[in-house]
Amino acid sequence: MTMERLPEFIGNHLFLVSLFVSLLMLLLWNLYGGALSGVKQIIPAELTRLVNRENAVLIDLRAASDFAANHILGALNIPESEMATRKAELDKHKKDALVFYCASGMISTKVARSLPAQGYEQVYCLKGGLPSWQNANLPLTKDT
Repeated sequence: MTMERLPEFIGNHLFLVSLFVSLLMLLLWNLYGGALSGVKQIIPAELTRLVNRENAVLIDLRAASDFAANHILGALNIPESEMATRKAELDKHKKDALVFYCASGMISTKVARSLPAQGYEQVYCLKGGLPSWQNANLPLTKDT
């Protein structure tokens, strides 16, 4: 196909071209959306390195009942719904590495996006949330 026939092809196959452009945009957002948000997405191996070498603070954004059932050892439970009222608990960790996680990775990214503008220097999210930690066969603990 020559370049002169490209507009004709697009006109004849508008649905397919639109579908292709949409899928391309979703792929690019999936690949680069995290970098554009200002929050680095990390995998479980990077999380263990941050905890062991830099004393990262883990923040579990799930509901208290979910946290009690299972969570990463040493994590603080600050449910997303309580972030505004419990912000003071995070303020003492502005210079520390903060790693947020939730049940899927979506809520933690949303919460963490606003923090760099508020002076938090190292903000991370566990890519894939708690399921990625479980899929890596890493240990969880529960409240007794």
